Amino acid sequence: MSEETLLKFPCQFPIKAMGKADLELDLLVVEIVRRHAPDIKEGAVTTRPSKDGNYIAITVTIEASSKQQLNAIYQDLHDHPHVLMVL
Repeated sequence: MSEETLLKFPCQFPIKAMGKADLELDLLVVEIVRRHAPDIKEGAVTTRPSKDGNYIAITVTIEASSKQQLNAIYQDLHDHPHVLMVL
């Protein structure tokens, strides 16, 4: 049985993760995403600090190939202790 989704694969899909700014969170997030989507293009990673600079949001845009791939990325990010939130 296939899972229902409104997405048409393959598609460009932004994955956002947030955590404390004092860590090299961007490198960590890219490493985790790259396990499931090894072909991250140049310019696909953006970072944005919070207003007070205590937190950082990292967005990695990938060429998603399936819902299962996205679920695996989200699960791995969610399971890491330095990642506080995933969108």
